[in-house]
Amino acid sequence: MADPVLRVVSLSHAYGRRSNVVHALTDVSFDLRRGAFVSVMGPSGSGKSTLLRCASGIDRPASGAVLLDGTDLTTVSEVELTELRRTRIGFVFQEYNLIPALTTEQNIALPRYLAGDRPSKDEVTTVLSWVSLGDLRARRPSELSGGQRQRAAIARALISEPDVVFADEPTGSLDSRSSDEVLRLLRWMADERGRSVVMVTHDPVAAAFSDRVLFLADGRLVDVLDRPTAGLAAERMARLELQGA
Repeated sequence: MADPVLRVVSLSHAYGRRSNVVHALTDVSFDLRRGAFVSVMGPSGSGKSTLLRCASGIDRPASGAVLLDGTDLTTVSEVELTELRRTRIGFVFQEYNLIPALTTEQNIALPRYLAGDRPSKDEVTTVLSWVSLGDLRARRPSELSGGQRQRAAIARALISEPDVVFADEPTGSLDSRSSDEVLRLLRWMADERGRSVVMVTHDPVAAAFSDRVLFLADGRLVDVLDRPTAGLAAERMARLELQGA
């Protein structure tokens, strides 16, 4: 079996000081193979978004390691980390984070410009075709629906052909039809483009699109579900909610 593209090893993180310390993550470990789609679920405050931010290099954990093809994101310099985030890591936010003054194609191309690598028109056109936005390339975010904006945000994450795409509640603001489109796109990215996907979600239906679900509670990895269905994911979530009540 090939080495995992991402290894999270004994990751721990805390906020606050002394008597006000909150342990957001405690000794969390998992591997992610290339082309895999993993969801992260858990009750509110369980550490899901903290895990995503630490695993993607946005935040540095208090301890542990995050190995991207063997490179430890927790030990490289800020300059190296910024370069890795621009070229090998994609991030999709719930609120899109598109720049209002830029067109769809300009928003999508932005990460490459920031990396000093101007993409060709053909490259942008190809990525637009992946997310079915070719006819909307000249529109600004205010002229797009919520689902179209999220597809533009996913295209922006894909323009650099990253190894791993992290998605934080990418369907949280969408209606059911737009959610389905976005989830099918994430599944396609894993299956057809070989991108590894880590998605935080509260929705068992969304989790059913993934290969595996990691369940967090009080900052710890407490359960893993392979080949999830919406029913099984909902059942595990209900059990965690009852245990925390």
